[in-house]
Formats: sequence, C-alpha cells, structure tokens
Amino acid sequence: MNAPILVTGGTGTLGRLVTPLLRDAGHPVRVLSRHVGHPGDGVTHVTADLLGGEDVEPAVRGTEIVLHLAGGPKGDDQATRNLVRAARRAGVRHLVHISVIGADRVPLAWLRSKLDAERAIADSGLPWTTLRAAQFHDLVLAMAEKMAKLPVVPVPGGLRLQPVDAREVAARLVELALGAPAGLVPDLAGPTVYGMDELIRGYLGAVGKRRLLMPVRLPGKPGRAYRNGDNLTLDGATTGTRSWEAFLAERLPQRRAVPGTVVG
Repeated sequence: MNAPILVTGGTGTLGRLVTPLLRDAGHPVRVLSRHVGHPGDGVTHVTADLLGGEDVEPAVRGTEIVLHLAGGPKGDDQATRNLVRAARRAGVRHLVHISVIGADRVPLAWLRSKLDAERAIADSGLPWTTLRAAQFHDLVLAMAEKMAKLPVVPVPGGLRLQPVDAREVAARLVELALGAPAGLVPDLAGPTVYGMDELIRGYLGAVGKRRLLMPVRLPGKPGRAYRNGDNLTLDGATTGTRSWEAFLAERLPQRRAVPGTVVG
C-alpha cells in the first residue's frame, strides 16, 4: 500500500475537507492532532504536540508527503520548525504548507509567525510547496456573528477582504500535494474584494437582523497596511469561484433582506 499522507491540523476546518479528497484519490491518510480522533476507512489518527515537539517524530515516520495545515494565533513558527526537523529525519519528499496572503506585508505578530514558518520550510532542504490563501468564508462568518451581537457594530474603515471558499482551498492543496514540489505558488483568493461593511451587511441581511454600523479607524502600521490593501492579491493570484453571497445562501438558507444602517 502507498505510504500514508500526513495531515497536520487534520481535524480543523481545512483538514476535514482535505482528508476525504485524499481518500477519494486513493491515498491512505494519517491525521495528526493534539487529541485522539476516530479512525475511518483508510484514515488513522496520531497525537502529537507540534508546538512542544512531543511525539512529532513518530507521527511523521513512514510518510513521504506531509500537508502542514495546523495553525493558531501564535507559535506557528516554532511548531513548523519542530515538524521540519522530524520531516528531515523521516526523509519526507514533499512538504506542503498553507499560509496567509499578506504574511510578508502586514506587520502583525501572528503574520510574522506565519512568515517565519514559511521561511522554516523554504530553508529546510526538503522539497516543498507553500500556498498563501485569503480568509475563509467560515472565518469571516464567525467574525460577523460575533460583531453582530453588539447593538452598534464597529466596522474598520478601509479594511477590505477577499474571502475564499475553504473547499476550493482544500482542492488546490490536494492538487499541489499530489504534484511535484513547486515552492511558493500563486496565492488563492476569492472572486470578489469586499469592504468589511459589505460583508457585515450581507450577514445581517441573511439572518434578518438590523444593526447600526459605526466606522472606526484601524490605528498604526497595521491599519495603514490594511488600508493599502497589503492583505489582498489583486494580480497574479488564482481566483476561486464561490462568492460570499453564495456561501451565505448555502450556510444560512433562511435569507431575508434587512439592510444595516451606517452611522457616520
């Protein structure tokens, strides 16, 4: 049988989509997470702590392709270095990594961690591929849900997002993993650039809520970077096809058009 493909973060939003695609392509999958999972047909689970480094080497051993999808608000650089160390010892022949558009341009600590993780992979000596993607629709929905709990929703002025469907990112990652190592590939973003106010209005209309939207200014260098669109890829990107509106219609089918209100 083929060597299993290791998927870190295999129980997360992206990992849960990637695993069945790999199985459909005929590959056994080994899912790495911090908690014990439920095995399935051709899917095994291993536990390891990427950040602390515990049990990472036995989790990687015997694999040839690794999809590194695990991530968090901090520590991605250290977790990735631990994975790289284990992958080198295991003789992994293709290390595939998901990162974020703007990791090299937006001065935020968690994006610096993402960029350092990219560099750890690029400098690993292993054959590698890195895909930078925009924010998933699921993440934008979670943000909108939290913001809409407030009676007045603060909307960062000048903040634009290009949300992408997680299923399209998963399909692209599987394509890359099963192909030849390609280094840093073109970014993957959604088909439309939205202001944050447009995204919030779309959510409010989908759930039938009225809220006041209050523009606020993002401070400092990160705010300037977002206003400059440094988190976007307007040229040279691979573009997904599923829009924010289509995602909302599927996820929140009881759509009712109720406009939000902007207070200057």
